[in-house]
Amino acid sequence: MHIQVKTGDNIEGGEKFVRHVETEVGRVLSRFSHQVTRVEVHLSDESGDKSGGADKRCLMEARPAGRPPVAVSHEGATLEDAWAGAAKKLLRLLESTLGRASDRKGAASIRTDDIVE
Repeated sequence: MHIQVKTGDNIEGGEKFVRHVETEVGRVLSRFSHQVTRVEVHLSDESGDKSGGADKRCLMEARPAGRPPVAVSHEGATLEDAWAGAAKKLLRLLESTLGRASDRKGAASIRTDDIVE
């Protein structure tokens, strides 16, 4: 799974911050590392130089192999709040979409299980 972080013009942090976000998002989504080919993290400051409120925004898009992309967004008072919240939302979304695809509700499937004689 490749994780790419893109920041807006008024986001400070540099390379160290980007590597931290990549590492932590990879850790949160590690369960799906073989099913998701790429995750894009877009960080922005909605109010620019103005202060106050939950003005940091993170849009996170995942590209599951063989499926359409899925995306979530989260706003927070800090960049950490924004990307951590988006990562949790994306984890829940992937659990519901990819988990559901492989869930057989505990029962054997006539299509995939070997026939026992």
